[in-house]
Amino acid sequence: MSEVTITDVPERGRYEATIDGALVGTSDYVVLDGVIVFTHAEVKPGHARQGIASDMARRSLEDARNRQGLRVRAVCSFYRWYLEQHPQYADLVA
Repeated sequence: MSEVTITDVPERGRYEATIDGALVGTSDYVVLDGVIVFTHAEVKPGHARQGIASDMARRSLEDARNRQGLRVRAVCSFYRWYLEQHPQYADLVA
C-alpha cells in the first residue's frame, strides 16, 4: 500500500486522506468558540480497515493539541471510540 497523506483543508472544514493524490477518506469538523467539533469521519470502500481513519484522528487531535487552547468535542462515533481508546487525548476533550 502506498503512503497515506493527511491534510487539513480548513476552507472545506475537513481533514483529507489521500493515497497517490486520490481522496480515500475525510474527517469533517467545525470550530466554534475554541472547540473543534468532529462531526463525521469516512473512508471510501476498498480502503476500510487499513488504519486511515485512525491516521486522520491522530493527526487532527495532534493539530488540536498544538493549537493552544483548542478543545475537542466528538459528535462522530468513530472519534468518540478513538478518544476512549487513546486516553492520551483526554485532556483535550471539552
